Amino acid sequence: MTNDSYETLQKPLWVPRSVEETMQIYADWADTYEADVTNAGYATPDRIAQALVNFVQHDAKILDFGCGTGLSGQALVKKGFNNIDGVDISPQMLDIAHARDLYKTLWLGQPGDMTDIATGTYSAIVAIGVVSLGAAPAETLETLLSKLEPGGILAFSFNDPTLEDGSYDVVLDRCITSKTCKILFREHGDHLPGKGMGSDVIIVERT
Repeated sequence: MTNDSYETLQKPLWVPRSVEETMQIYADWADTYEADVTNAGYATPDRIAQALVNFVQHDAKILDFGCGTGLSGQALVKKGFNNIDGVDISPQMLDIAHARDLYKTLWLGQPGDMTDIATGTYSAIVAIGVVSLGAAPAETLETLLSKLEPGGILAFSFNDPTLEDGSYDVVLDRCITSKTCKILFREHGDHLPGKGMGSDVIIVERT
């Protein structure tokens, strides 16, 4: 793809689609993904990593869920986190993440299947830009929370299209109402400022 691939992809990115379509988009985008989002000022990974410092020890075992090419892991390492595993459903993205040498373990996940993540393995799970419109469904929040023991931390983000859609906040509210989790931090800020897009950074604790 050319350097204008982000311009080509940005309209269909944040709309409902099949898993197969999503995987194809990221397979096609892998080679220029980092340049495209970096040029747009991709800010959410650094924002989440900064917020996480207040709630998670640097040596805590963290899962970078939907790690992609490793930009999220890179942001975590910059903030001093040093015990990170990563999983993604895109082999093309994982090839790039492997080369970064940021993760203790990296593996290829299967869409909708988290049986390879044992409950209580991780003190924190980070899902940056993953549980959002056009990517993982809203119910993924509940599944990720189920992989944490009480006191475990889940850090994630809702970009502006996801916030406007509202269905992801419905699931989050359900988790809070059922006392599955409580919100520790939520703040709106830059996501892709070069495209005029923001995101909510959200950190919850499993209760």
